[in-house]
Amino acid sequence: MNGGEDGAMGAGPGELDRPGQPGGADAWDARSQEWLLGTEEDASGDPFSRGESPASAGVAPEIRAAAVKDTAAADSRGTIPRRGGADPVKALMHRHRALCERAVDPLEIAAGLEAHGVTDRAAVRFRHRDVFSLAEELYARVPREAGPRPEPAPAPRVRADWVLLTLLPGAVCAAVVTGVRLTEGRPRLLVAAAGVLAVALAVRLALRRGPLAPARTLGWHSATGTRLWTCWLLAYALFGNGLLRAVADGGPDGLPTGAAHGPWPVTVAPVLALTLACAPAAWSAHLLTAAARRRLAGSRGLEEFTAAVQPLLLGVFVLFLSALTALLALCGAALGEPAGYPEALALGALLLLARLLTVHHVTQGPAQALAATAAAEAAAMALVLAGRLPGCAFLAVPVDALVDAWGAGSVPAVVCGITALALLIRATRTLTRASAHAPTGDPE
Repeated sequence: MNGGEDGAMGAGPGELDRPGQPGGADAWDARSQEWLLGTEEDASGDPFSRGESPASAGVAPEIRAAAVKDTAAADSRGTIPRRGGADPVKALMHRHRALCERAVDPLEIAAGLEAHGVTDRAAVRFRHRDVFSLAEELYARVPREAGPRPEPAPAPRVRADWVLLTLLPGAVCAAVVTGVRLTEGRPRLLVAAAGVLAVALAVRLALRRGPLAPARTLGWHSATGTRLWTCWLLAYALFGNGLLRAVADGGPDGLPTGAAHGPWPVTVAPVLALTLACAPAAWSAHLLTAAARRRLAGSRGLEEFTAAVQPLLLGVFVLFLSALTALLALCGAALGEPAGYPEALALGALLLLARLLTVHHVTQGPAQALAATAAAEAAAMALVLAGRLPGCAFLAVPVDALVDAWGAGSVPAVVCGITALALLIRATRTLTRASAHAPTGDPE
């Protein structure tokens, strides 16, 4: 509704936004007002061209584009004021006229102002108690564009198509697991290969519709990278623990080959539980979006909105983890194998947060977090193998100590847990802003 960089979009509630912005609540003066009104722009007329990007990773791209287009349009009309006038709202109205003319409702203007760096404390300089009140005046004073106006984006609704699609990955994975257990030899390999493709297709369909689908199409490189790292993490959840334990013990040749497994143990229960968890993940995203839209409509300030959405985000996160825990227990009991709670919960949290951030227009951070997690898991395996080289035994010491103390599952648990914590911190800073939930269209 997320991992290394902080794609800030304006300032968080209660703090100022950009390096060029005044440094405290008591630092507002005439020069500060000129900054808000755009009198310190460079020759390009683009407030984001100076490298101070308040909306680069957390604001909807259409809001950022509208902000830049708004500034360019105002510049071409010569309506950007060069001195603070007696009516500061009028000056701000001229500067953001294009945004106000296109806005469907005051909430869209409020989100755009926040993307520009206008906070509740800054709104006081325009004789308003908060950004929402300022947006209402701008919406009332700027004439609407001629022609039919689109209706405000409604609160997301539960639809049968995305409900069924989110159930599809778990159903397909359960069928594949059953087929693999009922077959032997070459047919088993064929069933497993076809099953992997079927599960991947089902997951992709589930992520293209409903609450887990982003409001815009991701770039080819970003989408491909995200899918690649997600596939790696799921493959590691299936094979990684057994392979790491085998490598740490001297190689997979010394392990017995069971009737249902290959040369090292395969943990099926966590992967089955994670595919079944697509449904609670979609419901969690839906609850966050719907409740945040209601809070946005009823809030009277950015700080008030943040205070209301933060516990909502954490509650949705805990709700998903609770559902995943129940699914892990069910799958472990059904398959008669360890559920791998720590590593599966950490991976589930990581995937959910990455998807929530992607849905709300933060794309680079989640992809990088997934890549870093996959690289760390591969590095752990490589260190164990490198430790076999003459004079390099020290390289495997950290991983061997972790595996000996807590088991092979401790490696993905620690790696995914650290990355998930970083994305959770990022989500509490970006998904609690008004511009992250602006009613600018919905994929549902």
